[in-house]
Amino acid sequence: MDIRISPDAVVSGDRNLVVFDTHFRERSVRCSIAREVLELYFWVPAGASDARLLKAYVHGRNRIEAIVNRKFLATPGETIGLSVADFARVRAQVA
Repeated sequence: MDIRISPDAVVSGDRNLVVFDTHFRERSVRCSIAREVLELYFWVPAGASDARLLKAYVHGRNRIEAIVNRKFLATPGETIGLSVADFARVRAQVA
């Protein structure tokens, strides 16, 4: 499956999410990753600036894209939200 996440992202108004688009064929799906995920799995310090959140997103795009791909295959919906549980499942499968 050829799913690609956008390198462009924005921090939500409440600063709890990084929001981005995923593209699959001609379809675009709005996605988000929780700030908590970036803090726990991408070494973002608590209370980090928006710039630091976006930098972590850019540097972690391959891992994020892999999770989006799995989640899209399981539940191809209108939006995809990535939470700590999504990354914990992957960590448990690897261990």
